[in-house]
Amino acid sequence: MTIRRPLLSSAAALCLLMGAGVAAAQAPVAASPQTIQADARSALTGGLRDAGESASGLALEHALAPPPGFFDPEALIPLPGNEEEARAFAARMRDNPPRYGLLALANSDMAVSDGKLFVGNFNGFNAYDISSGEPKLVMSVVCPGGQGDVSVHGNLLFMSVEQNRARLDCGTTEATGEVNAERFRGVRIFDISDLNAPRQIAAVQTCRGSHTHTLVPDPSDANVLYIYNSATSGVRKTDELGICSDGQPDANAETALYSIDVIKVPLDAPETAAIVNRPRIFADRETGQIAGLWQGGKAGVSGQRTAQTNHCHDITVYPEQSLAAGACSGNGILLDISDPQNPARIDDIFDADMAYWHSATFNNAGDKIVFTDEWGGGTSARCRAEDPANWGANLVANLKDRQLEGQSFHKLPSAQGRTENCVAHNGSIIPVPGRDLMVQAWYQGGISIMDFTDAARPVEIAYFDRGPINPERLVVGGSWSAYWFNGRIYSSEIARGLDVLKLVPSDQLSAAEIAVAEAVMAEEINPQTQRRISWSDSPEVAQVYLDQLSRSAAVDAALLTQARTAVDQWATGGSAASSAELIAALNAAAEKAAAPDAARMKALAELLQRRA
Repeated sequence: MTIRRPLLSSAAALCLLMGAGVAAAQAPVAASPQTIQADARSALTGGLRDAGESASGLALEHALAPPPGFFDPEALIPLPGNEEEARAFAARMRDNPPRYGLLALANSDMAVSDGKLFVGNFNGFNAYDISSGEPKLVMSVVCPGGQGDVSVHGNLLFMSVEQNRARLDCGTTEATGEVNAERFRGVRIFDISDLNAPRQIAAVQTCRGSHTHTLVPDPSDANVLYIYNSATSGVRKTDELGICSDGQPDANAETALYSIDVIKVPLDAPETAAIVNRPRIFADRETGQIAGLWQGGKAGVSGQRTAQTNHCHDITVYPEQSLAAGACSGNGILLDISDPQNPARIDDIFDADMAYWHSATFNNAGDKIVFTDEWGGGTSARCRAEDPANWGANLVANLKDRQLEGQSFHKLPSAQGRTENCVAHNGSIIPVPGRDLMVQAWYQGGISIMDFTDAARPVEIAYFDRGPINPERLVVGGSWSAYWFNGRIYSSEIARGLDVLKLVPSDQLSAAEIAVAEAVMAEEINPQTQRRISWSDSPEVAQVYLDQLSRSAAVDAALLTQARTAVDQWATGGSAASSAELIAALNAAAEKAAAPDAARMKALAELLQRRA
């Protein structure tokens, strides 16, 4: 196997490189030191609806309870806390199965289209009108089967379905047995042109179901949309779906493992959507061996047990760069998607401290990627003070010349309790020019905003958190996804419903930065299909750069005053004061500044030059 550009942040690096038989590998890169310690979030009172809250730089605007059909207190199942409790728990589950399985009514992923927020759920999905502030429920569809992740394109809604219980007709009676002709596992397609009468128009069956999926536009045909389907569960019986067979590739070259599904959706006939490719994106590029990446297991003395790379959990595409970043169980990978039907792996990255590569997010410039590690699967307390700061964290990687290079780890800095499931999970970019900001869910660790403008030194700048659902026993809950959608942060809270938050000014984020971010609007947002954001030439954007330069004390006071005067005159409609002397001075100062501030100075100079 090949180990490419690893961020080996512990003693595992030496053991791994000595034991893996690697001919060449990048020298280990030390992770930024981080301490996980108690703060205002660490001892919040518990409760389902009345838990204590703590916030910095964020304010909760709305908190909506789940709608009818999507909440039942019996679905809040306390999990065992030790081996003895685990044995008793397993016995109860066997002898007296509960009415609900774990996460049966959990909120999952979200998307936005035409002023409507669509929230997936293991029991179906809901839609809210968010065009006038407080979300208003406008549609509920009960369609059990998990995972429930949704995306939208025009009048089409796509939904991931993974569990064996799911039925083709969305029925609530479970599809039982090893083989069942009524079972559905794959990607459902709904026509949502009439929110009062949504209807399923296609159901693309896949071998391992659908854990998540990604919409990929065809760059040469606006009538074609592709879906990259990521599946994580077991392979279906051949008797149930003929294209499926299980096993390792050395015994079965046709195995459904070690691939993703590429589904083609003709937009003028979406009911004909079908799988058109199952590319072997993990294959060794020299030998063609299907299982060409990490084979799983413990990597070294200090590393943790890591997943085998035989699937992707999430794939995020950046169409403007013809690239996709895959968080693929045991590796992070980079794909060329210039031919979206035939994605090809360009590069891959491994790290002994990443138990399970879960999701990926590009920065707006497309020169960094944040990979998350879902150590413990999302149902365990993994943000305690004693937990390693580089396990269950974000790995920030630079992307240069289409090659990945790990830089640092960043984890929620607040120590969480033993009854709070907590680990890195889903987030998105906040569109502030001059900075790389990511809002992110940490389950019952709450919501955190990370500044990773300096990839080697990411830092938290804002947060919102509640106390545990149950202070005595771990009940799975918390923020599944936290996304920036048209000026607000929406959080699908697994058990409590839907939260809407806004940014508030602080010493880490100015009013101007917030205003410019809130001005960025889009008709359609699917977080795993990232679009490049651009900002207009305006005095507000110029003020953002000034605030950032002032915060970092990167500019001589006299030069900063001169620049402020120019921007103030622009803002008040006065004549352009951006003289050639000022522009030259900013460019000269940029030559001596650190990279983030240098980029801001150059951007401000260019903005003033265009204004002049």
